[in-house]
Amino acid sequence: MQIKTMAEYFANGETPEVLFWVGCAGSFDQRAQKITRAFAEILERTGTRFAVLGKEEACTGDPARRAGNEFLFQMMAYNNIQVLNNYGVKKIVTACPHCFNTLRNEYPELGGHYEVIHHATFLQQLIDEGRIKIKEGGSFKGKKITYHDSCYLGRANNIYEAPRAVLETLDADLVEMKRCRSKGLCCGAGGGQMFKEEEKGTTRVNFERGREAVATGASVIAANCPFCMTMLTDGVKEAGKEETVKVLDIAEIIAADMQP
Repeated sequence: MQIKTMAEYFANGETPEVLFWVGCAGSFDQRAQKITRAFAEILERTGTRFAVLGKEEACTGDPARRAGNEFLFQMMAYNNIQVLNNYGVKKIVTACPHCFNTLRNEYPELGGHYEVIHHATFLQQLIDEGRIKIKEGGSFKGKKITYHDSCYLGRANNIYEAPRAVLETLDADLVEMKRCRSKGLCCGAGGGQMFKEEEKGTTRVNFERGREAVATGASVIAANCPFCMTMLTDGVKEAGKEETVKVLDIAEIIAADMQP
């Protein structure tokens, strides 16, 4: 798959429909790279003109700000905003709720004003427009799927329905965990916790969440965040269910069951 960069579009005097902000996890984490490929494949198959920044993309600065390093955050943000504004970027889609939240809610005060969409919402839009059609039956036919609300998409930005609407297009049974939507339980990686030592307690947050997901009887846990993906996968392993319960991003699920 050959994906054009913003620099290539710019050199030809063209503008893509949307910039795909890949994010650090989607670029460097081997598991999250599969999500990146799945979403890029969906964009390509739906005829969406999109570009990436490639080597010009840097971390949004979200982990630095959550960890309390405001100077580093602002330095990283200003550098990204300069790159985005130089290309005249107007619309950004990302598969990471942390990137989404930072680009959407925290960059405007520093001069970065963009329409920022999480990939769950973008997938719903493509489905509503008829650009994504799901196979009848499909690989998830008759399976139970439970959806995990990531903190930065759910409580931080009040996006609960779009990912569920996407999953409801499948011939599957969507089951909810007891703690869901605004009362959903964090995976344990938010607020910079992904990168620091754990604190004392009786159990890890991701183990608790993994047990909740497994208790639904679902064979698939649908996620929308690379951090949640890592934490939930470890939680499922701790529950001893890694052979029967799979953690998949909604982009991977849709890419698997899209009509040609």
